[in-house]
Amino acid sequence: MNTEQLIINDVEAFSISSEIKEVQTVFNQLTYTHIPVMKKGVYVGCISETDAYCFENTKHLEDFEYALEPFFVREKTNWLDILEAFALNHCNIMPVLSLENKYLGYYELGDIMNLFNNTPFLGEAGGIIVVEKGIRDYSFSEVCQIVESNDAKLLGIFVSKMENEKIQLTIKIGHTGMNAIVQTFRRYDYSVVSNHEEDRFLDDLKKRSNYLDKYLNI
Repeated sequence: MNTEQLIINDVEAFSISSEIKEVQTVFNQLTYTHIPVMKKGVYVGCISETDAYCFENTKHLEDFEYALEPFFVREKTNWLDILEAFALNHCNIMPVLSLENKYLGYYELGDIMNLFNNTPFLGEAGGIIVVEKGIRDYSFSEVCQIVESNDAKLLGIFVSKMENEKIQLTIKIGHTGMNAIVQTFRRYDYSVVSNHEEDRFLDDLKKRSNYLDKYLNI
């Protein structure tokens, strides 16, 4: 996916000599968490909205240069890495630098999220299964084999949780054979974390069968 066309410049970066009062005024008008700061034409980091409101408005950004957050991505950075950078830095604006460290503009979080929304993982109709297994016991090849052995279409898979030597995988598949896939995962010693209507129906049948057995044995 070409992300370079999403680079925007409708908000001018602050100069390191800008007054804090000016910075606070701009944040009052915007919904951004951060705004880039330049020093002698070179990007030096972002000032956060939280910090801006904590500083004395009679001072300048250069008095608080230590508080600037120097995160950025390159113009050729993959969109998934860009999304990761947003998450790691808890921001909704991401400065973009060229390989020569020239400031080119920034990405907005919403624009990058739209790229994810247009992937088959979210865009295609299908069902979601969340499974859990020991972190040393699972493999992506096994997960794919389980889905495809049930004649289902695999639309996407990612690690959604990793904790206490356990890993959770979120899997999106075509609707075909959802219950059969759930049961196959269990046979391979995966715990199925997500809830499924078909699965609840089978559980209900089991309970009724147990009730019937008890009744017949009276």
